[in-house]
Amino acid sequence: MDLFMENTDWAKALQPIIDKYKDKKHPLDYKNLYQLVVMVVLSAQDSDAHINKVAPGFFKKYPDMQALSKANTAQLTEILSEVRFHGNKIAWLQEIASVIKEDKNIPKTMKELTAIKGIGRKSANVIMREAGAKAEGILVDLHVVRVAPRIGIAEGKDANKIEKQLMEKLPRKMWGDIGMAISHLGREVCRPTNPKHHECVIKNVCQYCLNKGNTT
Repeated sequence: MDLFMENTDWAKALQPIIDKYKDKKHPLDYKNLYQLVVMVVLSAQDSDAHINKVAPGFFKKYPDMQALSKANTAQLTEILSEVRFHGNKIAWLQEIASVIKEDKNIPKTMKELTAIKGIGRKSANVIMREAGAKAEGILVDLHVVRVAPRIGIAEGKDANKIEKQLMEKLPRKMWGDIGMAISHLGREVCRPTNPKHHECVIKNVCQYCLNKGNTT
């Protein structure tokens, strides 16, 4: 990482992303916190778009945590068979339902959420953000893993290490929004191939843009 990037005021540099995406809805089309928890678990290594298609039928049968806790593996497999790695995810959902029991008991802290099998830091950060809980970390999904090093604020491909670097360089007040903002940027503008540099609101501070000479 060059000297310019080391001396960058990242809070100021990345504020335009938050300004653009702060009010943009999460790609998972959930209606309440229970639905979000279920969909976050199901979306791991699958697409949000696919889970959005599966979810309505699932929630019609299992509208809350209490209903989910009564479902057996065969019943859940019938409706979730097309979800990637559905076997593991069904087991996780059953454990989550057995531990939480009712929607009102869904935890909103990093420690409590990550103690539940099937919920890692990324999922916990999503749940806490959407629940309006105080951020204890920064969401790092596959888009953030790709985009953050491109920008120049982080290095490597390990999500936990990238999250740590972001937390070190950004003030806590930005933690709740910046991960999702970078993710939206990655989905819409900073695509894996042919990124739309001319549409990027941080092109004048992005290492990738500057190196490519695409700041006009």
